Amino acid sequence: MESLEHEVRRELSRFGPQAGMGELVAVWPELVGAPIAANAWPARIAGNGTLHVAVSSSAWAFELTQLAPQLLERLRARLAANAPSALRFAVGHLPQPAGDVGSAPQGRVAPRPGAAEWVQAESLAAPIENDELRRLVARAAAASLARSVSSRPI
Repeated sequence: MESLEHEVRRELSRFGPQAGMGELVAVWPELVGAPIAANAWPARIAGNGTLHVAVSSSAWAFELTQLAPQLLERLRARLAANAPSALRFAVGHLPQPAGDVGSAPQGRVAPRPGAAEWVQAESLAAPIENDELRRLVARAAAASLARSVSSRPI
């Protein structure tokens, strides 16, 4: 089986500037440093090339607005033509830190999908023609459905 990366990049390129998000997100922590990356994360690229960055507080938005010229310089040096044309900071949702993704706190277990979640998940994925993709989407949907009905935090 060949890598999906080429196909995903080709499909994303149809979305204009937003297609550069993958590369930008990959280099963001390295270019801005850990403290900034923990409090500011790329959210989207507007049609005019402006990178909208979600930040944890208005204080971070203010500070990073002051640092925008230096941050843009770093992004341009690394991404060249794929660099954003401007930066805009606003309080918003930040992703879960990479070290926490997929790992439940010690002593806790993620909820397992029951029969009802599997039936609903398989129904949602049924229109997908590719067998492997349909199976993966059903698995992800079942996990999401189990988590949404669980009263336990993970």
